[in-house]
Amino acid sequence: MSDQGGLSSDHVRLTAETLGVAERTVWRWLSARRMNAPPVQRDRFRIDDQLRVRLAYWRGNAAALHRELVDQHQDGGPVPPSVSTVQRAILRDLTPGERAGLRGGERARRKFDVFLQRPPAHRNAAWEADHVEAAVQVDVDGILTKPWVTWFVDATHDVILGAAVTQQTPNRASILAALRAAVLRRAPYGPAGGLPGVVRVDQGKDFLSRTVGEAMGAFAVRVVDLPGYTPYLKGTVEAVNRAAEEMLFARLPRYTHRQTQINGAPVDPDQPALTFEAFVAEVLAWIDWWNTCHQIEALGGVSPLESWLADPTPVHEVDESQLWMFTLEDDRRQRKITTKGVGFGRGRYYVADWMVGLVGTAVRIRYMPNHTGEIEVFAADSGVHLGTAELADAASARTRAAVRRARDRKARKLRADLAAAERARRDRYAASTVAGPAQRLDAMTTAEAARVLADDRCEDMARWARPDLIPLPPPAPGWVMPIDLDELHRRGGESGNSS
Repeated sequence: MSDQGGLSSDHVRLTAETLGVAERTVWRWLSARRMNAPPVQRDRFRIDDQLRVRLAYWRGNAAALHRELVDQHQDGGPVPPSVSTVQRAILRDLTPGERAGLRGGERARRKFDVFLQRPPAHRNAAWEADHVEAAVQVDVDGILTKPWVTWFVDATHDVILGAAVTQQTPNRASILAALRAAVLRRAPYGPAGGLPGVVRVDQGKDFLSRTVGEAMGAFAVRVVDLPGYTPYLKGTVEAVNRAAEEMLFARLPRYTHRQTQINGAPVDPDQPALTFEAFVAEVLAWIDWWNTCHQIEALGGVSPLESWLADPTPVHEVDESQLWMFTLEDDRRQRKITTKGVGFGRGRYYVADWMVGLVGTAVRIRYMPNHTGEIEVFAADSGVHLGTAELADAASARTRAAVRRARDRKARKLRADLAAAERARRDRYAASTVAGPAQRLDAMTTAEAARVLADDRCEDMARWARPDLIPLPPPAPGWVMPIDLDELHRRGGESGNSS
């Protein structure tokens, strides 16, 4: 339009308002366009790679970065810009995610990322598994602890297929128990279940252990090892974790994130805790509510179980006996049945009535990790299942609790001893109001030190004394010897027998 001579001041004004610049800027652009001059780049302050490092050093603080630039100028460096210029450059040259990352690290930066959604799939196309630590203190044999929940979730329909609750950090046993509950479809499990096409899990030796590899590999199920700290790659189970935190754990007693007083103490510090059995019942009831009653908008306003059952995709069933065998840990050693039973573990023997007449038979053992109250015994040559064996001398629940309490007392005593040793090792000094050497608070006098060393020498002499080296002489005739009560009783018994 400018080349055709049809450009007017109104056009320039409209263009300037649209672009948010001054009219003089538009006229300057037009003049440069007519003269075919290259655009002029204004020399402005920019955040380069070096300044990004310094900004990260100051935790994203623009004022601190400006003070450093001022100090550099006083040492002969370039003239620094103003604080507002530095702030504008940070806003202009860095994205919100970069600014958050320089302040708080990678976790803060990820909050500004955009994540893709997986395409729609059918039921059992992919499962996602995870552990979650319940933010609830539960009473386990008189000790308050936070249990863990392991569950498998269908990634397409959000249905929780199987779960297991443990008192301690999850292990192979909890994973195998949850996996068994997820695959089986008969009561009390199901009706959702079957075999998945793939299982997505976080990296970790618990999920990718030999036990899980054998259990899933036996059914040609692929296990995908996701990189660490990538919850967005298994968003379905992460959503279940958040839902359990907000819908289940938050309403239970002794919730660890409950409201606190102004000093940080809980409002009700003496709130009674649930027993472990009651907590497991709460978790199972919530899972049933989530699967059957909770309506999810993304599923069309129906519950996860309704959505799963409405999916016409065929379900691959699995033989329960095969699942039972492959979800047990193989001892990988050949043992023999003895007259005491089958030895498994240090001083532990397992017996069963079917072992009668089979002493000397070579066997292999399969067991559930951390649940060794009973084992499954197989013939070593043929692999035929012979039967179940139970621990021969199982301690009672009261005895096991007493042993745990004794172990805890010893552990607390050791921690107290170590803490006292560290406190004794720490040097303490008196406060000083004038310049001078530091004065130790535990300083002792020369007399005190001499007394301590003398006592130690006395104890040392008593410790090395040998009273049996030189026998003592017999007592004087006039001394009264102590009465030997055992000898007196023995003589009294002999006199009674003689009478």
